[in-house]
Amino acid sequence: MVASGRPPAAPDESTAARLAREAVEAAELRAHQARPDVVALRVERVRAQVDRLCWAGIVLGLGFTMTNVQHFAAGDAPVWSLPWLAAWLLDPTVSLVLLAILRAEQVTARYRVRTGPWVRRAKWFTLAATYVMNTWASYAAGSLSGVVLHSVPPLVVFVAAEAVTDLRDKLTEAVSAAFTEADRRTPATVHEPRPRASTRSKRAGSRTTFGEYLAAARAAWTPGTTVTPSWVREVTGCSRGLSPRLAATLTRELDRGEQS
Repeated sequence: MVASGRPPAAPDESTAARLAREAVEAAELRAHQARPDVVALRVERVRAQVDRLCWAGIVLGLGFTMTNVQHFAAGDAPVWSLPWLAAWLLDPTVSLVLLAILRAEQVTARYRVRTGPWVRRAKWFTLAATYVMNTWASYAAGSLSGVVLHSVPPLVVFVAAEAVTDLRDKLTEAVSAAFTEADRRTPATVHEPRPRASTRSKRAGSRTTFGEYLAAARAAWTPGTTVTPSWVREVTGCSRGLSPRLAATLTRELDRGEQS
């Protein structure tokens, strides 16, 4: 049974040829994984996950504080009275402003654009207002457990709001670092074979046979050359699926020639 994800080994393929083929394929895979576009795509996926998790925590935390803020704003107003109903608008008013600021920072952090001081002041003011209104009743009653209970959600929202901005900025730096590292790196030309016009040229309207590919590889072989599927593809232009068979056949011919 052939392992999943690996091409079947050619008949009578030697261990050295198989290892050489796997080494070339592994090097090509690593070269593609290290491309800056691939790295940037992975970072973008992580950034999307971070955004979703932080937004979920912030929305849940603000939802928890809504009832406490309403109770603080309503005071002793009778239930379902106009002041009692209007008190439900206070927390959404503050929360929507905070969410708008965080959404704007999500875009500015992505493109590394610095915002003015009033943006941070507005964010801190809305967070502080939410905290004060959420814990006021517990402070007034002298309930330490109530203060702790009603302090955790606003503080989590505050910390998450500050942390998510820095995280987006650092993830953007990670993408830039990937492109910078790729620019400094020497191109791996060994994984990008040079085309040979004499062996890659094909007759118009005809299909190259296995024997023609083998003859082209046989003609290109020189003493000291290691026959691998990658080398066969380089000198013949054959497909990836056909190159292991060609490499194995040519290797057997060369081995028989040396024995004779």
